[in-house]
Amino acid sequence: MEENQQKLRKAVSDVSQEIGKYYKLEVERKFDDIEEVEEAECQCCGMKDECSRVYMREIEEDHCGKWLCGLCCEAVKERVGQNCKFTMQDALDYHRDFCQEYNSTIRLNPKLSLTLSMRDIAKRSLEKRKFKLSRSISYP
Repeated sequence: MEENQQKLRKAVSDVSQEIGKYYKLEVERKFDDIEEVEEAECQCCGMKDECSRVYMREIEEDHCGKWLCGLCCEAVKERVGQNCKFTMQDALDYHRDFCQEYNSTIRLNPKLSLTLSMRDIAKRSLEKRKFKLSRSISYP
C-alpha cells in the first residue's frame, strides 16, 4: 500500500511539473506577443502606426482580416451602425474608396478640393431653396 502511495505521489508530481512547464510557455508566448511591436499600415488611408501583435489581431478579427488605423476603425463602425443594410465588408469598401479619393484629390490639390466643396455647398443650398419655394407656393 505504501508503494502505491509513492507511485501516486510521483505521478502527481510529474503531472504538476508538466502543467507548470506548459503554463510557463503559454505565459511567455502571450508576453512576447504583447511586447513585440510592429509597424502596420492602414488598408484604407495608408497611415502607418506601431502596435502590438495582439492589438493587430484584434483589429483584423473585427474588420474582415484587414488592419485599420483608429480613425478608420471608428468611421467604419459608424457606417455599419448607421444603416443595417451595410455589412462590415461594404463599410470597409466604402471607406477605402473614400480615403483613396481623398488622397488623390484633396491632398494633392487642396485649392481644387476647396472649390469642389464650395460647389457642393452651393448645390445643396439651391436644392433647399427650390424645395422651400415649391412648398410655399399654393395652387388654387
